[in-house]
Amino acid sequence: MGRKAAPPAAKAAARHAQEALKVEEARNPTYAKNAAFARDFRQVFEADPIERVRIVKAGVPASAVEEIARQMAVSKERLMGTLGLARATIDRKVREHKPLSTDEGSRVLGLSRLVGQVQAMVEESGNPEGFNAAEWVAGWLERPLPALGGQRPAELMDTPEGQGIVAQLIARMQSGAYS
Repeated sequence: MGRKAAPPAAKAAARHAQEALKVEEARNPTYAKNAAFARDFRQVFEADPIERVRIVKAGVPASAVEEIARQMAVSKERLMGTLGLARATIDRKVREHKPLSTDEGSRVLGLSRLVGQVQAMVEESGNPEGFNAAEWVAGWLERPLPALGGQRPAELMDTPEGQGIVAQLIARMQSGAYS
């Protein structure tokens, strides 16, 4: 997916969100650790499941949604729609520097894990140079796939079960068993 130039208002909003995140991270070390964790896709993928549960329960910062959308080169609205997150709720939590609910955090971390899975797959293939796993996943999620009966993977990303199906599909692609 190619990047399009963001309008000045969007750039200013992104700058403001990043500055607010830095302030909150400085005030709250747990928030900072969880925010950094959610942004490091490979780390999320390779983490022990108990560690991911701990992060979700401790609170994934709402600002992680904006950061992940930026890394995927998609709008925050598109990402929230894919994950079944309510825009007003996420915007309020970002403004108030609040964490996501455990359900919301699980969906966000599930997407991060999926991007990390693709990143690991490409890195293990030996040719990761120039490959952006986050942007690739963003495009791939929107393509109807025969293996999903013509559904787009994005249609499954709003539930843990659906995310599991998508992760299994990526694993099958890696092993060559994709159908």
